[in-house]
Amino acid sequence: MKSVVVTSLGLVTFAGFLAPPVHAAPVESAAEVKRPVAEGYGGAVATVDLDASTAALSVLRQGGNAMDAAVAGAAALGVTEPYSAGLAGGGFIVYYDARKRKVTTIDGRETAPRAMTSAAFEGIPFDEAVTSGLSVGVPGSVAQWDTALRRYGTMPLRQALRPAIEIAEKGFVVDQTFHDQTQQNAGRFADFTSTASLYLPGGQPPPVGSVFRNPDLARTYRELGIRGPAWLYGGALGREIVATVKKPPVRQGATRNVRTGLMEVSDLRAYRALERPPTKVTYKGLDVYGMAPPSSGGSTVGEALKILEALPKVGLHEYLEASRLAFADRNAYVGDPAYVDVPLDQLLSDGFAKARACLIGPRAIAHPAAPGSPDGSYAPCPSATPGASVPEEKKEGPETTHLVVTDRWGDVAAYNITIEQTGGSGIVVPGRGILLNNELTDFTFGPAPGDPNLPAPGKRPRSSMAPTIVLKDGRPLLAVGSPGGATIITTVLQILVNRLDFGMSLPEAVAAPRASQRNTAATQAEPAFTERYGAELTALGHTLTDVPGPPAGEIGAATGLEFLRNGRVQAVAEPARRGGGSALVVSPRR
Repeated sequence: MKSVVVTSLGLVTFAGFLAPPVHAAPVESAAEVKRPVAEGYGGAVATVDLDASTAALSVLRQGGNAMDAAVAGAAALGVTEPYSAGLAGGGFIVYYDARKRKVTTIDGRETAPRAMTSAAFEGIPFDEAVTSGLSVGVPGSVAQWDTALRRYGTMPLRQALRPAIEIAEKGFVVDQTFHDQTQQNAGRFADFTSTASLYLPGGQPPPVGSVFRNPDLARTYRELGIRGPAWLYGGALGREIVATVKKPPVRQGATRNVRTGLMEVSDLRAYRALERPPTKVTYKGLDVYGMAPPSSGGSTVGEALKILEALPKVGLHEYLEASRLAFADRNAYVGDPAYVDVPLDQLLSDGFAKARACLIGPRAIAHPAAPGSPDGSYAPCPSATPGASVPEEKKEGPETTHLVVTDRWGDVAAYNITIEQTGGSGIVVPGRGILLNNELTDFTFGPAPGDPNLPAPGKRPRSSMAPTIVLKDGRPLLAVGSPGGATIITTVLQILVNRLDFGMSLPEAVAAPRASQRNTAATQAEPAFTERYGAELTALGHTLTDVPGPPAGEIGAATGLEFLRNGRVQAVAEPARRGGGSALVVSPRR
């Protein structure tokens, strides 16, 4: 179905990886190269991928705004980062409207089918749940794109999809990350006929340096632009997705136990992307905006920042302890607000932060930290007794992706996109070139009475995605986000602490070695972090452990923006993680 050919195109080498070439149609300049930092004027973008960044940049150069460019970039990532993003996935947008000087959010999180119950995943091994129709949530991305463009964009969906269509047709150069992610998924991809024919041509992952094309996805995007979102939400494309969920195209002779799904066309018709108020906390005179539930990103990053603000000093020990406490509260209280009474105002209040901060002493809190009582009545410091035992965490990987965009008017989009696991459910819709998500595995499997994140009909699973925008005096200062499962929260928090407390520049804050404490017995840490800070933190009672990956030893793959003086913007991506990212500006000069 697909051709993958070795090319002799001129390639740009960065951090040991082969970067894709620039495609002429979606980009006005043929001089764009993959680099992690760019500064300039007129708009800026940062993603993990040069093709996606140039797609978004082309929209800015055509006169589109930040929301137009964010949708175009997300659609392009669905081509070049298909194991992390796509139209069958979902995500969260935090958006600053410069004209109104207001921050809003758009919730495109997937939902459970109406037939799903709280016991749907009980007794099912996690790996079996991932690679199944049962894990596929009702997709939210297309409804989110439509809502975003209608309310805040300037162009129709069919126009925003054009750069992605061009890339899918002409192809992109396979880099080491794409090859490795395909290899890691090869066993399960091979068990689905549609997935194997697309991503395992000749039975093998596409080699580094070859050109990968996805004409089925190009046709799907083109028809989506013509027919509109209703084609998915109750129309023919929706019926194809439901048919695939209910009868996955399993290869004859495969021994994998692939469970069928519960989704119906009526679930698709009922789906809505929701505009929600953002979370907001003040931190050292700055306003920090994030994504409210069903994401736990805004509440957990915000709570941790408020805890840090209540402490006399902020260092790495304090960063880890604030994160530990905020995660204890996240796990106890945060879920879909349509199903759970989330005490969001109290979780982000000064009083609750002070009560939690007083538990942080010179040594690490005994594991596990107990959740607090965000009830508005905060007595003097309680004793730091351990909480109940907590279940083993799932392995965290590089799943999900994040982009940031700003335009010449000062609008800003921070956008997390996901299909959950790297490679989603592993199931490609035949003839459509799209991977289905496994988003419903973000629910708690149970039995867990009272857990706020148990499955329910129509419920949105709790997420860790944390697109974040920071304002100073009402105007943008920073925008940041990352992939990485639950480590998204700690990555964003650590970047903010690096930038705002430790005095690093934004590129330094993104590149710095990371550690992630999520109310677990051991703190996951990158090798450079352990080498630099391990002895000091171990002496304070912390236990550091290696990041299991894949890829081993890496946490997150962040992108960010900083708004400098006189209208100058700095776009920042990773210099090395996940093969390094791509930062671009409309013009380096006024």
